[in-house]
Amino acid sequence: MKLNIAIAGATGNVGRKIIEVLEKKNFPVDNLYLLASKNSEGKKVKFFKKEIVVEDLTNFDFSKAAITFFCCGSEMSKEWAPIAAKKSIVIDNSSLFRMDQEIPLIVPEVNADDIMQFKNKNIIANPNCSTAQLVVALKPLHDLLSIERVVVSTYQSVSGAGKDPMNELAKQTKQFLNKEKIISENFTKQIAFNVIPHIDEFTDEGYTKEELKMVNETQKILSDKIKLTATCVRVPVLVSHCESVNIQFERSFTLDQIYSTLSSAKGCKVIDERKNGGYITPIEAEGQFDTYISRIRIDSTQKNCLNMWVVSDNLLKGAALNAVQIAETLVDKQLI
Repeated sequence: MKLNIAIAGATGNVGRKIIEVLEKKNFPVDNLYLLASKNSEGKKVKFFKKEIVVEDLTNFDFSKAAITFFCCGSEMSKEWAPIAAKKSIVIDNSSLFRMDQEIPLIVPEVNADDIMQFKNKNIIANPNCSTAQLVVALKPLHDLLSIERVVVSTYQSVSGAGKDPMNELAKQTKQFLNKEKIISENFTKQIAFNVIPHIDEFTDEGYTKEELKMVNETQKILSDKIKLTATCVRVPVLVSHCESVNIQFERSFTLDQIYSTLSSAKGCKVIDERKNGGYITPIEAEGQFDTYISRIRIDSTQKNCLNMWVVSDNLLKGAALNAVQIAETLVDKQLI
């Protein structure tokens, strides 16, 4: 059965990646409707060698689409996702609906069965990019050993902030090398040849909203019993997020158990050789569907603790790929 699909925000980073993933996975698309703001109306985008004209989101009849992907930010989702959801199943990439208790927050490898809750509001939320790859790696270990606590530091690429920040990184790099003055437009400080320990707004507790997203979303997706603390950092990389993860389990383990469990887990790929280059970096992860795990080792400073390095393409597993996998789950469970 082929489905009519709409993508709201089709010309942005995530929208373009959803189109790419639909092609690569050969998702059963009958008609594809590409929606964006009036500024992008009339643009043409290729899908399976066919040119599709971008339409104005505000004039679209959502009854034409069985599924509508929203990837155009919280403000647009707030206004238009509930309207679309009256006539189409909405898969939303913004942060707006993630903590709504009536809306499922889904990573298919982790909590696919929770998708049944979409019937409450006809909306399914896609998690934060850094949360998605983290819970893919945590899920099989939690099932095996029961996770008590996680300490995670992220190294997040600029594409997580959008197209303009990507362009600014390239621009600042040239300015730096040419010894020109740098004025940051999309970042709080210079991003070229620098790292910025600040993503999203600060809260009264001193954490940023990005860090709290990781806490709250992990608990909703995986287990509310897991204690998690995060430090989120923007790094001068175009694509792919990295995470240094420390995990404390309820039970003891061996490294052989960890390797075996992660190597057989859906969505995970272990690349961990203790030699030069025997690990994954953002460049290798870009364009790949897997969540990569490297640098696996016992933390001997605490009982039942493990360290590991997790890398994934934030535009794919952190956004577009996960969204399409949610759509596949709807099809597989015959919910559409």
